[in-house]
Amino acid sequence: MTPSSRLRILPLLVFALTAVGPSIAAEQATAITNALVPAACETGIYRKDQTTFLSITKAGKGFGYTFSDGVIGNTQDAAPLVVCESGAVRVRGQEIWPKIAITEINTRFASHGVMLAGRLMEAPATGKQTPLVIYAHGSEESGWIDRARDPYQMVGRGVSVFVYDKRGTGLSEGEYTQNLPRLADDLVAASLTAKKLAEGRYGRFGLFGVSQGGWIAPLAATRAKAEFLGIGFGLVADIAEQDAEQVARQLHDQGYGDDIIAHGKTITDITARVVKSGYKDGLDELAKVQILYGKEPWFAAIKGGYTGVLLSIPVDELRSKGIPRFDKYDIDWSLKPLQVLSTVKVPQLWALAAEDRQAPVALTVERLSSLRKQGQDITMYLFPDTDHGMRNYTVAADGTRKYSNIAPGFYDLMADWAKGKLDGGYGKAYLQ
Repeated sequence: MTPSSRLRILPLLVFALTAVGPSIAAEQATAITNALVPAACETGIYRKDQTTFLSITKAGKGFGYTFSDGVIGNTQDAAPLVVCESGAVRVRGQEIWPKIAITEINTRFASHGVMLAGRLMEAPATGKQTPLVIYAHGSEESGWIDRARDPYQMVGRGVSVFVYDKRGTGLSEGEYTQNLPRLADDLVAASLTAKKLAEGRYGRFGLFGVSQGGWIAPLAATRAKAEFLGIGFGLVADIAEQDAEQVARQLHDQGYGDDIIAHGKTITDITARVVKSGYKDGLDELAKVQILYGKEPWFAAIKGGYTGVLLSIPVDELRSKGIPRFDKYDIDWSLKPLQVLSTVKVPQLWALAAEDRQAPVALTVERLSSLRKQGQDITMYLFPDTDHGMRNYTVAADGTRKYSNIAPGFYDLMADWAKGKLDGGYGKAYLQ
């Protein structure tokens, strides 16, 4: 998820290919090489051969590109690996990869009186054995149609995808919200629409959720009649638990010891009471810790999902005004993800970023392991040296992270899960 200066309560808040074969791709490339001229980029899939392709998606500036091995970039980078041409892309200044034809059906569907925009995406030769998945995306306030890399990466691997813009984002109507039950209702409505559009051209049907979508997809699974779930960098922890884990991780990463981390836990217990009660409980205790610890250097280091903001606001202001930028999201603080998951009966895949700072994985791994011991069909893969969004990174001398590609193997894992057949080897990921 793209870092933002705006508050994110949630971070959170995937084979048999049917596209152009290598010989056909080569013939196409030869035929158009001499005629290529620079052109505006077009979203879609551009293929080198049966296993190697890239996707082009819209970005805040220029267009983003994502290679099938996880390498990413932007066409407006100083030295982009990809340049758009007419009907093709030029890769690394030499190779010509033609755009492949995929079927895209745009639609609109209603949920709670709001019209949402969706798109069914199908690879060539889609048929009755092709898996169909629907994405529940993260807490970002931008739509996914034309902009998200994940759907194209699935279609490039032979998986049909229905993608839609969440309410209040992109082409969809309504107000942006982080009310998870309502977003789950939208996902159920999307499922009904997707199945109708793809009728007769799909086999297995499932839901994929990334980041915040990892909370939404399980809520919708039974009503959507999903046959499987695939979760990427999600959590089996509620919003307050996530905030507490974030604070503990932040203090640890900045070199503070167990005593300071314990103070952080005391503070997040208080802030959880404040937000869950609508600013009616815990404010007196919050005022005390603001006075007691306000000048400590570690106090200013606390961010979390919402605790850092609460610590920066006078209690009298919280009591009288709340936090409008929080409150407009209409968050349902009663949601208990562990209880939700305990009712899910279909197979689940959880692909987790082992060094996730926005969605720390320790509690999630513990709870998923417990559910698995109770008989639930849960598969877990952890990707090492990977942060939220399944991004690899390097660490600078000051401890900051410089993010690079999507972890190799992540998209292969998600696509194979949709097809119902894992082969065990996905980059550096390991089974938990």
